[in-house]
Parts: sequence; structure tokens; C-alpha cells
Amino acid sequence: MRFGEMVIILFIIALALATIWGPKSKKSRLIYSLIALYVVTVAQIIVEDCRWQMIPCYAASVILTVCIIFRKHEKKPHSNNRRKWIAWLWTTMLFFYASVMVALPLLLPVFKFNQPQGLYPVGTTVYHFIDHERPDEYSEDPTDHRELMVQLWYPSEPEMGEEAAPYIRNVAAITQGLEQALSFPAWTLSHLGLVETHAYSNARLSSMEQKYPILIFSHGMTGFRNQNTFQIEELTSHGYIVVGIDHAYDAAATVYPDGREVLINKQQLSGFEALDEHMTLWTQDVSFILDRLEQLNGQDEQDRFTGRLDLERIGMFGHSYGGATAAQMLLKDSRIKAALNMDGTLYGDPMPSSGPNKPYLQMNGEKSIDKSNFDNSLDQAMAQSGHTREYYQEFWEETVRRRMNALQGGGYTMTIPHTSHMSYTDFHLFSPLLPNPGENPRSVHRIINEVSLAFFDQYLKGTRNNAMDELSKKYPDIDLVQD
Repeated sequence: MRFGEMVIILFIIALALATIWGPKSKKSRLIYSLIALYVVTVAQIIVEDCRWQMIPCYAASVILTVCIIFRKHEKKPHSNNRRKWIAWLWTTMLFFYASVMVALPLLLPVFKFNQPQGLYPVGTTVYHFIDHERPDEYSEDPTDHRELMVQLWYPSEPEMGEEAAPYIRNVAAITQGLEQALSFPAWTLSHLGLVETHAYSNARLSSMEQKYPILIFSHGMTGFRNQNTFQIEELTSHGYIVVGIDHAYDAAATVYPDGREVLINKQQLSGFEALDEHMTLWTQDVSFILDRLEQLNGQDEQDRFTGRLDLERIGMFGHSYGGATAAQMLLKDSRIKAALNMDGTLYGDPMPSSGPNKPYLQMNGEKSIDKSNFDNSLDQAMAQSGHTREYYQEFWEETVRRRMNALQGGGYTMTIPHTSHMSYTDFHLFSPLLPNPGENPRSVHRIINEVSLAFFDQYLKGTRNNAMDELSKKYPDIDLVQD
């Protein structure tokens, strides 16, 4: 709950109690208080902006206005039991109404990201790239080509007075895509457009280093490029340039500069065969972006990144299908030197039994690798998909086999207690109802950030050589081990 929202709620409750229990001869004081309430409300809307979760509060102001204006004068208020009974009835109703006023902004908050701990302020900018070598296979127009929106976060030197960039720039499209993918009403998440970040739009690139190493980020199916802002900002603040890709048609939504919106394509992709084949599209996206980064390093039209990208030190991380994409790029593209997979089933080409022969870190949700949890979900999964129990058992065994192959030859694995698949994204900040029992999203994010930074510092920057071992001792519960 934001400060202005809290002030309004407390003001309304206090004024309502004064209206119910106060002397009716003091109507003028109530009117002055009502005027003050409207002033505070207008100020809150101007400073913090309004959102639907505050509608009960705004409605309460109108209700109080009616009650105060039509309040009758009586010199001896509540002089008998009947009037006291009525006052207590109104107080009880106020209690339940106030519960709604408090619950909505608390359960769907305009949350804040933790302050990045690195030395560098964070800047961000967006690019629109068209791959003229690949047709847009989802478009009805055969002349269309694959288009990608890419956001870069980078160490910056913001000027005084620059405002922070919003968390989601096109919140209406993103929430509409999430509604199509997850059957989650879009309007319930409209307030995400009010969430701010610690990044400054189009700020200057920091001059502290000549070149900065690069990290590519891929979201999960139905996700979006900003879905791991908690992690992206932290890595950027420690001297990395992070490149987030919206994989069009698989992202919740992609919005192009001319206003065109591409929502998620609700194709039914399931099972290893379909998702292995689909992986080609994503790895081609990443390879194309790597090509464009090379061009950007040669000549950036914005003159920000020319000669400033360290193309010899490129890593990749991703969540879910994006994590699997990171693992695939470690195999397929020599430009990727290290990869972090956050709870992604390893779709794509088979991982060699000897492992990827490059630095690899697999982060797991505790529930994701819990066989009993998997077995308990089978009845619902079979009812929804029509697949047999044997199908899912084979799927589980293949998942484990692929994961074990990826860890061969020195790969790392980590499992944070009480976590599930979405614990490795921003999503559990959206509402206190979302985290698992025993999970503190802020603590989970802190551990993810520390391990991510240690991994890339050790294997991409070549610093902090014992960082991973030190963290395994610092956090013995996270089961951070190397094969």
C-alpha cells in the first residue's frame, strides 16, 4: 500500500467514526474535514495516480458526503439505547467496508523493487529489430518478416532529475496477453503500469569502463522481457549490459513502435516432440540478436553502444522455456560462454551425456523437482490434457535424464527451499497471495541475485574465482553443488 493510499484510508475511517459517534451539533467541523478529505484524495491521485483497487475508498468519500450533508442536528446525540444501537450497527458496517478498503490495495499492491546493490545506476532503452532473412510464420502476409522488440539495461550516468522508467510500458497489451494465456482477468493487473523501476530511460552509458560484458535474457512461455526485473537491475548495477528479448507470439504481448500489438498465439504446444521442434524459433531469435549486437557495437545510431559492447564475454540466462533456450545456446552458439537456466525443462536438441562443456547453472524450484508433488498433480493434468499416467511418467523420467546430462562435466545445480516455478520471476511480488507457504519472495530474490552474480562474475568476467563455493557455505539450505 502506498503512502497516499494509507493516508486516505485512515482519514476516511476517522471521519466515518466522527460522523457516527460525534455530536451532531458539530456538523460544520465534519464539513471542513470532508473538504480536507477531498483535497487529500485529489493530491493522492495527482501524485500517485488512481487505480481500481482504490474505488471503494473513493466511493466512501461520496457516501460520507451524502451522510454529512443530510445529517440532522440534535443537541443530545445517542441519548437513548436505540440510538446507540444504531451507531454500533453503523460501526459494524464500517468495519466490514474498511476491511475491503484495506484488503484490495494490500492484496494487489503497487510494489517496489529492491534497490540494486551494485555501483552503477541503471539505464534502459528499447530497440526494434527486423530479421529480413526469416519470414513471419504466424503472419497471413507472406512478405512479413520476423520482428523482435529488445530492451537493453546498462550501467549508466543519469542526469539530475531524470525519472525512473515504468516496469511495463504497454500494460494493457501485456495484461490482455496474460488473460488469454492464463485466463486471468486483465483488469485485475492494470495497476502494474504504476510500478516503477530503478532504471532511467535513455540515460548515458557509464564511462567507468571501456566495454561491458553482455547477458542475454529470455522469458518463459507467456512471459515478457521485463518479468525478471528484480534480477536484471541487480546484474546491470554490477557492470553488465542485459539484453531482454520479447519472443513474439510466445510472449504475453509484443508491441511494436508503430502501435501494432501481437498477443500470444494460443497454439497447443505440449510434450517433448513439439517443444523440441519449437525451440529452433527461439534459438534463431537469440542468434539474430547476437548478430545485431555486433552491428550495434560497430555503429549505434544512438551513438551509445558503439565500441562499448564486450562481444568476447557474452552469457545468457532465462526462465522456464527461456532457461532451456539459454542451455541450447550454450550448445549451438560459440558466442555464449556461460548459461543460467531457471527452472526450465531442457527442451531442444539432446544435451550430450558429457554435458555442455561450458559453465552451466541449473536453478530449480523445490516443487518442480519433487516427484511426490508431480504425482499429486497427475489426475488434474490427465483430465485437462487427455494423456495417460504412463505418458506423464515417461515425461518425468526424460526430464530427469536431460537435467542430469546437462550437469555432467562440472555443471552447478541449486534448489531454494519452498520455491516453485514462478518463484524465479517477479510474479510473486504481484500479490502476497501468490508465494508458497514458507516462501519470502524478497529473500528468494536476494539469493537468486547473489548466485547469478557470482556465477557470471566467476565464469564470464573471470573474477571472484571461489564465489560459488563461498555461497554454498553461506547458504547451506539452497543445495548449491557442482557435479
